[in-house]
Amino acid sequence: MSIYIILLTLIAVAIAGYSIYYTFRVAGQEKRLKGEFDTDIPDAVKQHPYIRNPVFLAVLLFSAFVVVMILYLSFKFAY
Repeated sequence: MSIYIILLTLIAVAIAGYSIYYTFRVAGQEKRLKGEFDTDIPDAVKQHPYIRNPVFLAVLLFSAFVVVMILYLSFKFAY
């Protein structure tokens, strides 16, 4: 693999890691703000708040897809 592919892979992983960290931080702030502005959350979502959150799923799936595509293309076109 060339140095550019390794660099792009590290950048993609770093961006995905920061996205996960930032999303968890924002979700933690929401727990501290106990307001009466929203409706009640269903019990299934209360039991699994991270698994049922589409933001977490989208970030994880996209990150995995990007890493797999980078690795696939780097091995396919390697010298």
